[in-house]
Amino acid sequence: MLYKYLPHPLSMILFALVLQFSFDAPANSQTTDFPPVKESGIARYSAMKTSSKIIVDGKLDEECWKNATKSPRFVDLISGAKAIHNTQAAVLWDETYLYVAYWIEEPFLTATLKDRDSPIYNNNDVECFIAGEDGYYEFEINSFGTIYEGLFFWKDAYEKHGIQKMPEFDRLRKELRGQEFNGVGLTNHPRGKRWALLGWDFPEAKQGVWLDGTLNDNSDRDRGWTVELAFPWQGMKGLNLSKPRPLPPRDGDVWRMDFSRFNQYKAAKPDNDSGGWAWSHHGVWDSHVPECFPFITFKTGS
Repeated sequence: MLYKYLPHPLSMILFALVLQFSFDAPANSQTTDFPPVKESGIARYSAMKTSSKIIVDGKLDEECWKNATKSPRFVDLISGAKAIHNTQAAVLWDETYLYVAYWIEEPFLTATLKDRDSPIYNNNDVECFIAGEDGYYEFEINSFGTIYEGLFFWKDAYEKHGIQKMPEFDRLRKELRGQEFNGVGLTNHPRGKRWALLGWDFPEAKQGVWLDGTLNDNSDRDRGWTVELAFPWQGMKGLNLSKPRPLPPRDGDVWRMDFSRFNQYKAAKPDNDSGGWAWSHHGVWDSHVPECFPFITFKTGS
């Protein structure tokens, strides 16, 4: 969810969209408590290691996905209330990749954006965040399979831990489109602001989308879509330079990851639908709060 910044190009466009967000964001999006959700209210999940070969095509037809434990039905990002349509996710891993899957109920499949790094949050999308000590990665995808991604470093870690000395994370490189970022609905995070690298691409990541219906044709009712993602472990090295963690993880290692869905529609009243749903709610209109991300424990066996 990236309503307060875009991948450029013109500052006036950016300003207009920020103004639009200020009118469209839910009124109760800000909070004075931190974290907005107590640890006891944050989801926990065991991601199992797989020896199966996964073809990243979005179909989710491998036995390992059929047998994977799915998340509970996604809930409203702010309130935690049940969402009108079902969304679930699951996580698997092997020595090379972190795998993420989504099952998305969508009665009318709709997408408009086809260019990479378009503002995908302006379509119906699903999103994945992977957090580390020094920063976090965000991935978005719509039902066309168009993606948007960004890498964020906490400013208190960026220079202290030598991140700026690594060419692939140098915010001054024009192609990385570096800019300051201060959250979306929660702009008083205790760690302060972040550097957003909106032109950064996760090296050798894979993604696939499978549609169960007819895209952009509302003459019939669709069943939904599925998404399959694969992120190479070695692409995550920059997230934990201050406290390096094993890549791939060891049995029992715990990471923080987030899984969400954003819609261009809301459920009818009396539902208080914010338009954003998540595996574990944040209590605030902001996906960029790693302290609210689910706890993912990597397991090598039952």
